[in-house]
Amino acid sequence: MSEIQNISRRGFLKGIVSGGALVLSVQFAPMVAWAQKEQGAFPTRADQGKLHPSVYVGIDPDGTVFVIAHRSEMGTGSRTSLPLVLAEELDADWSRVKIEQAVGDKRFGSQDTDGSHSIREFYGPMREAGATARLMLIRAAAQQWQVPEAECETEPHVVVHRRTGRKAQYGELTMAASQLPVPRKEELKFKPRSAWRYVGKGSPSYDLTELCTGKATYGMDASLDGMLYASVEHPPVLGGKVKSFDEKGPLQVAGVRKVIPLEPFTPPHAFQPLGGIAVVADNTWAAFQGRSKLNAMWDDGANSSYDSDAYKKQLQETARQAGKVVRNQGDVDAEFGKEGKVVEAEYYVPLLAHASMEPPVALADFRDGQVTVWAPTQDPQGVQEVVGKKLGIAPEKVICHVTLLGGGFGRKSKPDFVAEAAILSKNVGRPVKVVWSREDDIRFDYYHAVAAMYMKAAVDANGKPTAWLQRSVFPPIGSTFDATAQYGGGGEMAMGWTSVPYEIANFRAENGPAINHVRIGWFRSVANIYHAFAVDSFTDELAHSAGKDPVEYLLNLIGPPHTFNQQDSAPGQKPDPEGYAFDTGRLRHVIELAAEKAGWGKRKFPKGGGLGIAAHRSFLTYVATVVEVEVNDQGEVRIPRVDTAVDAGTVVNPELTRAQFEGAAVFGTSLARSGEITAKNGAVEQSNFHDYQVARMNDAPLQVNVHIVESEAPPAGVGEPGVPPFAPAVCSAIFAATGKRIRELPLSRANLT
Repeated sequence: MSEIQNISRRGFLKGIVSGGALVLSVQFAPMVAWAQKEQGAFPTRADQGKLHPSVYVGIDPDGTVFVIAHRSEMGTGSRTSLPLVLAEELDADWSRVKIEQAVGDKRFGSQDTDGSHSIREFYGPMREAGATARLMLIRAAAQQWQVPEAECETEPHVVVHRRTGRKAQYGELTMAASQLPVPRKEELKFKPRSAWRYVGKGSPSYDLTELCTGKATYGMDASLDGMLYASVEHPPVLGGKVKSFDEKGPLQVAGVRKVIPLEPFTPPHAFQPLGGIAVVADNTWAAFQGRSKLNAMWDDGANSSYDSDAYKKQLQETARQAGKVVRNQGDVDAEFGKEGKVVEAEYYVPLLAHASMEPPVALADFRDGQVTVWAPTQDPQGVQEVVGKKLGIAPEKVICHVTLLGGGFGRKSKPDFVAEAAILSKNVGRPVKVVWSREDDIRFDYYHAVAAMYMKAAVDANGKPTAWLQRSVFPPIGSTFDATAQYGGGGEMAMGWTSVPYEIANFRAENGPAINHVRIGWFRSVANIYHAFAVDSFTDELAHSAGKDPVEYLLNLIGPPHTFNQQDSAPGQKPDPEGYAFDTGRLRHVIELAAEKAGWGKRKFPKGGGLGIAAHRSFLTYVATVVEVEVNDQGEVRIPRVDTAVDAGTVVNPELTRAQFEGAAVFGTSLARSGEITAKNGAVEQSNFHDYQVARMNDAPLQVNVHIVESEAPPAGVGEPGVPPFAPAVCSAIFAATGKRIRELPLSRANLT
């Protein structure tokens, strides 16, 4: 069960092992966890048994525990950590737990593995599922032994009655427990933290052995007998259409079976395929070679006028003008009207591509009015919706098997490439695997938005702001779903823009309009990237302008510890979830911890060396990062050391959490050093890693230290919060080392000599 088997639904159903099993979980709004007599359209191994009131866990009479991983695994660890939570409250022997990857099915609740919320949203339901199972097993044992259930307790996979010395394995109790009513939530008793065996202790990935031995199944590994391969020539400009192509040329290549035009999308593009021309062949080589013979001519449409250099100037000019107010307190204009020192700065972050190691790929098999797909998707239910709509069938007729993802970062929650495979399979009457090249991946991404920010502050004699104005201008993610959208949505504004935690009496945040010319989508940490870059960089500028230590200045801006909700500072904004109010004391603590661990103020640096710090709260997690840089006489930047302090509340798996923040340092290095997508005549200019570089080993930080704060607060996100403070910390360190201020990314465009 540690591997994803590529079989048809018919084969899947035939292969299910029959036999008694205890299957249980808990109610979770919406009511997705309760199955009772209904197994759903796509039964899982954990569904089998006389009792199946829910979806997440099943226990066989041999003691095997099956836990459903309903979120996707792309290196973030959700496939391991969520089952760990359930196993903890079940008091299960982890070596006897088998994890089964869920197909797309609304029974599981949200399966969208985005936004660093898998643990936050399902920590409670998984705890309840495990505790429910444990209580039912205890009650079954108590009834058999005719003792009070209060006298029974558990050890891993065993119910124990200390007074009489009796023990019963979980497997032995399964059938009896299955006859009992499912306990109410109010009856559950959770294990105290002092008794935790797994949560907070650290555990390697469940799939570690398979990953290290090449046995793990990724999207590219999926296969079916008789399948064909396809490569799609997309319009080079968003919204473009085919004018002409050579239909016979590709057919001269050995192995090419068919050339199929694909319809262009109907605006808004959302997650629809881009359209173009597909070449279907016996293998990827033939498909790629056949595609090179298409000689396609295009009607590029309105976006052919898009030029990234001109667009940059347009965004910057917009940022200098008054925009839509998204947060306002005090009277900024009155304060700026007084005589006094005013500091202004402009910042810029370019378009960014996801460039995950595994480009988009999907296998589809359409037959008998339904389609089965295998895809490295972050959202199998999204696949069902998009593919179903494109094929004209109900979502329930789309069976989506989720493979491991070779990286995602938000790109693979958009199932356009899966829809391509489904459309082509229906057309040729055979299974088809669509394979995107690296060039396809870079040129036809859902890019992270380009952004221009304008910052202005009036400061007193001590250099502390008495007024603060900030404007952000970027093409919004909303343009994916509404072609007329020009302003950022509430979610984008809440990402480090309306939630700036500084104690400033007069504060105004604005957002200016921008029209999109490429597909814009969420990306690891989303709008936090450019908002943190502007706010944290400007904070460092103000500190140096005032002649203050940046750490002391930052703490002074935040002020004494206090809590506030998003709506407190920005009425109309969506409030923080219950129990997750912004706690500036926690932000202060990670700043102090990161500075202490990095030796802030205690270390001497030679010429070209220095430290920079930035702090940011995103996805309900508090992060401060100190970056050390070395800049040589040729302007080359090295990063010897990074210290990141993290307060993510209750941390389920410290080992995988550290890995996420180590990865964020490398990811952040890539964005800061060389991340930039440009366009001419509407077409993206970059195509592969030679001109869209990611950090190589000699570019990446030499040492990354992750300092996790122990906390009993509710769990928050860990997959994305390490990214936002990284670039501003690097740029502040470069200023400390060289005296040169970086206000535009990437560093490759800066002159540091």
